[in-house]
Amino acid sequence: MKVIINGIECEANEGEYILNVARKNDIFIPAICYLNGCSPTLACRMCMVEADGKKVYSCNTKVKEGMVVESDLPNLWDERNAIMQAYCINHPLQCGVCDKSGECELQNFTHKARVNVQNYWIKDTHKEHKKWGEINYDPALCIVCERCITVCKDKIGESALKTTPRGANAPDVSFKESMSKDALAIWTKFQKSLITPSNGDILDCSFCGECTSVCPTGALVGANFQYTSNAWELKRIPASNPHSSDCELMYYDIKQTSINNQKEKIYRVSNDFAFATLNKAARYGFNTQNEVQGKDEKAFEKLVNMMKNDEIKNILFNSFITNEEALILQNLSKKFNLNLINHEAKKFQDFINIFYQNANAMYNANADDIIQSDFLIIAGSFLRYDAPTLGYKVNNALVMNKGAGLYFHPIKDKGVDKYSKNLLQINHDIKNNEDILLFILQKFAKEFPQEFKNTLENAYYQGIKEVEESINEEVIEKIEKQNENGETIIEEVKKLVPKKIKKSIEVQRSNYAKNLGIDEDILENLLAKRQKFTLIIGSDFYYDEKSINLAKLCALVQKYTEFKVFLIPTCTNTLGVSLICDLKQDFQAGKMLGYNEKGDFTFSYDGHFDLASSALNQQEGSFVNYDKRLVPTNAALEFKGYFLNDLANALGFDEEFTINYTKFLPQNKGFMAIEFDELENYYDNGGANHRGYELDFSSLKLEKKEFSPQKIDENNGNLNLYFANPIHQFSKLSNKAFNEVGALFLSPDLMQKFDLKDDDSVILKAKHAQIALSVKTDENLENGAYLGDYDSKLNTQDLFKGLRYIKIDLEKAGAKI
Repeated sequence: MKVIINGIECEANEGEYILNVARKNDIFIPAICYLNGCSPTLACRMCMVEADGKKVYSCNTKVKEGMVVESDLPNLWDERNAIMQAYCINHPLQCGVCDKSGECELQNFTHKARVNVQNYWIKDTHKEHKKWGEINYDPALCIVCERCITVCKDKIGESALKTTPRGANAPDVSFKESMSKDALAIWTKFQKSLITPSNGDILDCSFCGECTSVCPTGALVGANFQYTSNAWELKRIPASNPHSSDCELMYYDIKQTSINNQKEKIYRVSNDFAFATLNKAARYGFNTQNEVQGKDEKAFEKLVNMMKNDEIKNILFNSFITNEEALILQNLSKKFNLNLINHEAKKFQDFINIFYQNANAMYNANADDIIQSDFLIIAGSFLRYDAPTLGYKVNNALVMNKGAGLYFHPIKDKGVDKYSKNLLQINHDIKNNEDILLFILQKFAKEFPQEFKNTLENAYYQGIKEVEESINEEVIEKIEKQNENGETIIEEVKKLVPKKIKKSIEVQRSNYAKNLGIDEDILENLLAKRQKFTLIIGSDFYYDEKSINLAKLCALVQKYTEFKVFLIPTCTNTLGVSLICDLKQDFQAGKMLGYNEKGDFTFSYDGHFDLASSALNQQEGSFVNYDKRLVPTNAALEFKGYFLNDLANALGFDEEFTINYTKFLPQNKGFMAIEFDELENYYDNGGANHRGYELDFSSLKLEKKEFSPQKIDENNGNLNLYFANPIHQFSKLSNKAFNEVGALFLSPDLMQKFDLKDDDSVILKAKHAQIALSVKTDENLENGAYLGDYDSKLNTQDLFKGLRYIKIDLEKAGAKI
């Protein structure tokens, strides 16, 4: 449809708000409280416009065909001036030291509305500063726009903040005559409330920091950033999240360390909060740089000679690398006949290959599909831990679309329950992953795939369902009436009265639903009027002993149902590595180069190395994110050592910079011959993604490879242990910033079962290895235990041996449990 805004003809979609249409067309309408992708709150009313001659609020008014909108009228700016005056009443005059100064929306809109007098006043109240862990709150600076509450509820899914009574005076009634209605309403609300944690005085959340990002003033700020720099002094370096496969757009904000030390330092990470949401690792885990003071020429020469002399026959690496580094490793493997070993990426690569062969396409969903869905199924992913930013998008879909769905996982996560009452959490046995996909095919396939037709048709049983039925019951009523003689007589009248009765009927039920514990009647209610379906699959499926069949079933879901399928790459650049590198399952005879991993020769950034390599905040390059989009990242800090490209050049290749390889990424795998410096990296005002480019899989060729998935460990231990990192940790790269000691995380019920308390020491014993470590409680879980690999001092893979689940014996230090 077409609408006119400030004389400009704009294309709009049905259901769009005026404000969003204006932004897409680069038309400025002021707004403080509104956040893209969240519920309008009308907390600020700055977005007022005239639509067809009537004053409305553009954040919650939907467009109509031919609508004429004016946002720049003098009378509207007069009202906005009064609103900004109200926000400035008793606001502390501390702009010179405020962390938000220079990027403060209160400053910006006060100037924009030309506020140069203050016509309103009220007695101020004392408001104590609050320290909530990694976030500080200054209530004197808070204008109660409620953006922090909104983003936490509608995007993050934690609802960790709410309003609380301010305890201040109400505006004097005399201002009703002199003040506009909207300005008075804002002021009255502002005087009533402040922000507080939802659960007492402690902020109980994952500390993603998104509330500090959306705060328009300096009220909410990261504790480690507060009073360290003026915002205008910082230089923004556009980059991509190096910790997880969302690879979201973020900025390293840098300047010199001090007057005496001109070395550049990262002071914080920021984001375009309207369109890009960051997890805790991305926002706070930025100090990962390798600060070597120079090049170790002796160690470098040793490595070069080991390669030239064919001593090195294997390269072990992980997926926290760029596409360009992956291509360099691939080139080295071809030239020197090396085996490239990356166990995690190999499992994803094998899964993708089987999927592609059966779907004749790559997985077809992206993050926007998830946000627009009204029915979601998540399986094989410990969602909030494996992919927190994807969890935000799932929550956003459930809230904004009034959506519903199913979340399958063996461990109950109470955090997922906060998303929506219409998201059913199904905690199943780890061996039932196949049943999930078979049930989806059985329930949603337009026709059954021939290969599974008999299996699916025979997986029903006759069950009993209690239904309510309306019947007409005959009743006799006695009615008094007058006869022709005027006498009162009683007459019996028969009439039919509707009545509801309950009855049991036989219905066809699914064996798969029964095995999984799905209530099919509840599911049927959740499915009413749903139109957009997405299936999200995580790495439990890639590690499963039936991964070949699971990949095939995922492909069939994409082919035969209305579900779009989304596969979560396990690590930052797992998808890129799996497309670029010819990975091997096993090592060949000879020595191993560990690139960011331990090897016979270790070339790494983590502090335990023979030769230092650069961290991702010191590199230019690109990743392939979970949307199958190549996105660029830039170096925030200098690295004084050797890059992988230096090794390649010493071994016969000849590219001056690592980013010279960007244009050589394999086009038969979907990449394009585009120079790194030609890549864009931004969202426009309407939220359109201009980051790098989407891979083109129209000519994709994947080799058919045979592989044998690992068998699940059949140990008879006393604990089911899951491989996962805490919500804010992804690897030893993130832990380089957080510097946390590895621990076993248990749900409260398991802590009680094993008679443990936080920081007790335990021993985990498998057939082939054992580890001693401390325990911590994860209050979000029920009947769950997990152990990660973020602490490089704990070799947890000795226990897991490439699996995601194991049975293991847990002993309390000093006594058998």
